[in-house]
Amino acid sequence: MDADGLPLVGPGIDYNKVDAINQKRTIAFLNHFVTHTSRFLNHFANVCEDKLEKLTERLQQLEISLSILEAKLSSIPGLESVTAPSTSSSVVTSDVAATSNLPSSASAAPPQTLAPVAASPAQVQPENLPPVEEPKPSNPVSQDPRYAKYFKMLQYGVPPPVVKGKMAMDGLSPDMLE
Repeated sequence: MDADGLPLVGPGIDYNKVDAINQKRTIAFLNHFVTHTSRFLNHFANVCEDKLEKLTERLQQLEISLSILEAKLSSIPGLESVTAPSTSSSVVTSDVAATSNLPSSASAAPPQTLAPVAASPAQVQPENLPPVEEPKPSNPVSQDPRYAKYFKMLQYGVPPPVVKGKMAMDGLSPDMLE
């Protein structure tokens, strides 16, 4: 017997001389183990279901916001035929790089006095969009028909960085928005 009163079982032990383990005590240990394990698993399942429910609610809210934004964009006349090219990131970065080469005094000047930026060889126009010329300095940019849809997008609550990205995709200068 060891310090706890349990028999030492080994190769030299005669099992006929060893007392039997108390069945009530064994059953109590097993019941305790099964009860606590099932409680833990039930609690874990409830926590996982709650987190999944919260994520589902957030996804539904995002889908609703997206459908509202799509409805707002579809209500703007002139945007029906506009599609986003698959390589939009390269066009946006090349437009930003071309406009960042302006001198600091030119970026602080009003939009009417900016001269059109010459297209660099790295700047590629999408095939489905014709090249667009910059507005004439005589009329304000907000009155220009090429920029009117972007100002409407701002009025409908579209964030300015999104509108600037759309302008860059269409080959227009995003700096004219300001």
